[in-house]
Amino acid sequence: MSYAYLFKYIIIGDTGVGKSCLLLQFTDKRFQPVHDLTIGVEFGARMITIDNKPIKLQIWDTAGQESFRSITRSYYRGAAGALLVYDITRRETFNHLASWLEDARQHANANMTIMLIGNKSDLAHRRAVSTEEGEQFAKEHGLIFMEASAKTAQNVEEAFIKTAGTIYKKIQDGVFDVSNESYGIKVGYGGIPGPSGGRDGPSAAGGACCS
Repeated sequence: MSYAYLFKYIIIGDTGVGKSCLLLQFTDKRFQPVHDLTIGVEFGARMITIDNKPIKLQIWDTAGQESFRSITRSYYRGAAGALLVYDITRRETFNHLASWLEDARQHANANMTIMLIGNKSDLAHRRAVSTEEGEQFAKEHGLIFMEASAKTAQNVEEAFIKTAGTIYKKIQDGVFDVSNESYGIKVGYGGIPGPSGGRDGPSAAGGACCS
């Protein structure tokens, strides 16, 4: 299926916060409760539509363990968007956000759009990080913020699409030189949505779930 643009995303955050589950929910619309840790990097893709243009999201899901940080860093280069994920029931995953953000700022292009996601909103009764704290962190660091649940699919679609919408606006505003693929954006051949409006294109995702 042809697309107007391809956006490359990277999903980052501590191990066990649900990065792979978010990817699987977005690409395959399913939740896998039992999962292996992501080893290195996994991949998924899906077509969406923004401003009546089909856009392909190419999403790299990275391992959260410290031992894989050097591999993860190489994927920051050439990413247009990043989803920075923490687990609302585990405060330490929130406390580590500054370190992940520093990594992203250091290794990615300055105009990369970063969406902060407080995952596992379905476990609000076990909440260790308030919504206000997430909002405040995002505000301080110029991030977009959302709480989501890979299990119930709440806000998963919105998180990926809102990030894409922000990248698309930056293209319209001339922030990105789209001829330079190091920005994580590739110009496609089409720009003509398929019969379904480009929302449900074929997807490919790794077999494992949460990293």
